[in-house]
Amino acid sequence: MEYKELIAKRHSVRKFTNELVDREIIDEMIEEALSAPSSKNCKSTGFMVVEDKSTLEAISQMREFGSAFVAGAPAAIIVLGDADKSDLWVDNASICTTYLMLSAVDKGLGSCWVHVNGRPRCKTDASKGSAEDFLRELLGIKDNMRVLCVLALGYESEN
Repeated sequence: MEYKELIAKRHSVRKFTNELVDREIIDEMIEEALSAPSSKNCKSTGFMVVEDKSTLEAISQMREFGSAFVAGAPAAIIVLGDADKSDLWVDNASICTTYLMLSAVDKGLGSCWVHVNGRPRCKTDASKGSAEDFLRELLGIKDNMRVLCVLALGYESEN
């Protein structure tokens, strides 16, 4: 696929079929994303792949708004940044996520970014904490790793 066609086809997908995404495809996407540039080539970005339906359902509840569709995705990639490696982990992880989204299009998949970093679980009740803290506890994320976003991934539904 030509580059201009690839970027023209990329759009946010929030409805997926039930077809599972081959783990080899996901691994290839991650390998491509890891080739993205990073500040001082520090490679501060990491990934967690989630394919378990009950865990995807739990992730979909990390925010009261904008994350429910994750429950219908066959997979999600949690994009992480190592804050000990770089103070520019957000920038580095954002570039990698863009690579992931373009790779998804190239492989016939749809994706949608759900922002986590700095986002509350509830807009009107700060006592419910942050989406990042929710995911940190749910997934056992190490202290030095920060969560930028969740990328829902799958084959786009026609409905």
